[in-house]
Amino acid sequence: MVPGAPVVPRAPVANPGPVLMYDGVCGLCNRYVQFVLGRDRRRRFRFAPLQGLFATQALARHGLHPIGDPNTIVLLESPGSAFEQVHVRSDAVLAIMTGLGGPWRLVVVLRVIPRFLRDAVYDVVARFRYRFFGRFDACPVPSPSSRDRFLD
Repeated sequence: MVPGAPVVPRAPVANPGPVLMYDGVCGLCNRYVQFVLGRDRRRRFRFAPLQGLFATQALARHGLHPIGDPNTIVLLESPGSAFEQVHVRSDAVLAIMTGLGGPWRLVVVLRVIPRFLRDAVYDVVARFRYRFFGRFDACPVPSPSSRDRFLD
């Protein structure tokens, strides 16, 4: 928590599993959410667009704010608990892939690459994501079969 940051009460979450917060209007981000949905056999992850109330409140608790053009993916672990933890950018992607289990957890070997290098690559992809993957006018509505996993 950042000193001087406003304290925002924690919103209860039905499933205490990790919450993947993403840019809801980004084509790449939405494809990544679909990728995770298709491989999360334990239905562990929940999802929330960075443009929504859940993400705004969760990020505020950690002194983070999605201003204008959110350019990161955020993983919130243990939401609403005293052990709540935030991972951003490449750390979030690695934590998500590891959390999927199976062969996906092998990406953990990428942790040997220093974070500043991983994040530099992440930032380049983030900068051009709308150009290459498109942008929606509004956050797409999840399918009925996965709607219960979306918080906003």
